[in-house]
Formats: sequence, structure tokens, C-alpha cells
Amino acid sequence: MRRSSTRRTWVLLHPATGVAGAATVNKATAKEQEKIDGFFNQYADKAEDHCIGPEGIEALCEDLGVPPTDVRILLLAWKLQAARQGYFSLEEWRKGLKSMRVDSLDKLRKALPSLQQEMVSPYNFKDFYTFSFKYCLTEPRQKTLDLETACQMLSLVLGSRPHVASFLRFLQEQSEYKAMNLDQWSAFLRFCDEIKPDLRNYDESQAWPLLLDNYVEWAKKGMVTKS
Repeated sequence: MRRSSTRRTWVLLHPATGVAGAATVNKATAKEQEKIDGFFNQYADKAEDHCIGPEGIEALCEDLGVPPTDVRILLLAWKLQAARQGYFSLEEWRKGLKSMRVDSLDKLRKALPSLQQEMVSPYNFKDFYTFSFKYCLTEPRQKTLDLETACQMLSLVLGSRPHVASFLRFLQEQSEYKAMNLDQWSAFLRFCDEIKPDLRNYDESQAWPLLLDNYVEWAKKGMVTKS
């Protein structure tokens, strides 16, 4: 009986550990979501419920001082896990901004560099790279990206990594391929990470996609011509 009485007294003396504490946490969470929702409503599409559309994203970019084609906007879409290109749903916005601890324009502007820092992790970058491909699939059952889109995205996501500039020239010059699938897209990232600039360690027996076999053949011919 004493233990029970002592415990009741302890709870009364320390209410933050009981129901009152939970209520305080819930109130803080509700206030945070209210701020996030208010930020969302500044850019929400008036014609489509619970959604920021292309015009809203363009306005957000203008307020952030970042071009819509900047990789940081793609990183934001990745952080929100946006399902549709050019659109942020309210649920995506809530989850993404909460994970970033962002509830205002100023905080989002300050948080953008941290998204780039997350790309230092190979796991995060691979996830972002895969997301970038899927994000561009805008039609139902679409499995491939047309080469123009693929080239734009490879340049945006991979930047100046080894092989990128040469591979893009190959894609633009060749006429056999009209589109790029996810397997080819994923393999090119591994290619950039593993294959030396002079291609001497490339082994076509390692089941690379035929697209990369053809690229290496094309690139080696170019090396011979230059020498």
C-alpha cells in the first residue's frame, strides 16, 4: 500500500511525466503542424485541393531565390518523396518539412544546403538518383525516359562526375536508342563510380547493359582517333 501511495504522490508532484506532459507534447505538435499548413497554403493551388501545383512551386522558387531547374528543388522533391512531378501534396509537405524541422520560408531557405550535404552519403545519393528517374515518369505505366529528358536529368543529378559529359555526347550522337530505362539509368551510376576515366577496367562480361557496351566501344574509338 505504501508503494502505491508513494507512486500517486510522485505523479502528482511531477505532472509533466503523466497526462499533462502528453498534452503539452500534443499541443506543441499541433502548433508545429499549423505553421507548416500555413506555409503550405501560401502556395497551394486554389483549383486543386491539398496540393501545390506548378505555379505554386514556381512562386516558391522565386521566393527562395532558386531557379526551378536547380538541383536543390529536385532535392526538396526527394525529401518530400513527391509522387507527381511538379506537385507537392499536403501530406508530402507535412511529412517532409517536419523531418527537416521547417515551418517557414526562411527556415526552408536555410535548410536547402543541408539537403546537399545529405548527398555525401552514398546510400542517400543512390536513393536520390533513383528517385530522380521515377519522378520524371509522368504517364501511367511509363517505364522509360525519352533521351532528351534523360540527358537533362543526368546532367542535373550527376554534374561533372567522370564519364557524364562523354556519355551525354554519345546519347546525342547515336540513333539506336530513343529512351532510357531504370536498369540502364541505375547501371550508369555504378559505371561512374567503378570505371576509370580511361575505361581500362571495363569488363563487358560483367553483365553491363548493352547501352554501356556500345558507349564504351564508341568512347574507345574516340580515344584512338585523338591519339
